[in-house]
Amino acid sequence: MTTETARARYDAALAIARAAGETALGFFDARDRLVIEQKSGAQDLVSQADREVELLIRARIAQAFPEDGVIGEEHDPVPSRSGYVWVVDPIDGTSPFLNGQPNWCVSIGVRGPEGLAAGVIEAPVMRETYAALAGAGATLNGRPLRVDPSASLASANIGFGATQKTPAAEAAAFVRGLYEEGGVLFRNGSGALMLAYVAAGRLAGYYDPGLNAWDCYAGLLLVREAGGVAEYLGSDDMLTGGLLYSGTPAVVADLRRLGEASRRG
Repeated sequence: MTTETARARYDAALAIARAAGETALGFFDARDRLVIEQKSGAQDLVSQADREVELLIRARIAQAFPEDGVIGEEHDPVPSRSGYVWVVDPIDGTSPFLNGQPNWCVSIGVRGPEGLAAGVIEAPVMRETYAALAGAGATLNGRPLRVDPSASLASANIGFGATQKTPAAEAAAFVRGLYEEGGVLFRNGSGALMLAYVAAGRLAGYYDPGLNAWDCYAGLLLVREAGGVAEYLGSDDMLTGGLLYSGTPAVVADLRRLGEASRRG
């Protein structure tokens, strides 16, 4: 059941994501002038754009809902006094962003007292807005989304989110198992967008051996509201990443089996 408080945050998340997307697009068009820093690895990057877009998002949230908490990738968490927490990735897919690819997005999820309440993924270059409100469904540019219940491991590509943090042997074992069962791997550098693609039926499923909350909270709700399954095993404090499986129940069962086998070696 959708509450007025959740809907108010959903409406605000849509407006904030669009404003953040426009700002991020301005940085994208001038990316050759950005200051770029390396975090944990050669492809784990942060730029001036990430930090400034997140500050914009936080300022808009603080103005509209001053008692809400915020957890974001680039700045310290703000505790909640209302029971609502916004989980934000200002630019999910920083590497594609910096390399001039269109597959990056702004991801905003809102967790309420009863769980995920709202989620918006804004992909400015592709002019796509994915949105979900708990109990009210998921949409792409206003059109309803529905996961195909007949989708299987081999019926469409499977998103795979392994990064340099994933042991090479584990990643290779998963890919080998997937291909042996007729699946084909897809990866675009944005966990949020791959979840959105599952919700939109563009991918049959998505497996990630270690995703952070800010990368997936909006997408989790999108998949669930589109009739799919999205399981996330990150920590309750939302600051430690974890396993993610999404797709139909059958696809998730297959991905869990393949993922477990790859981790056993």
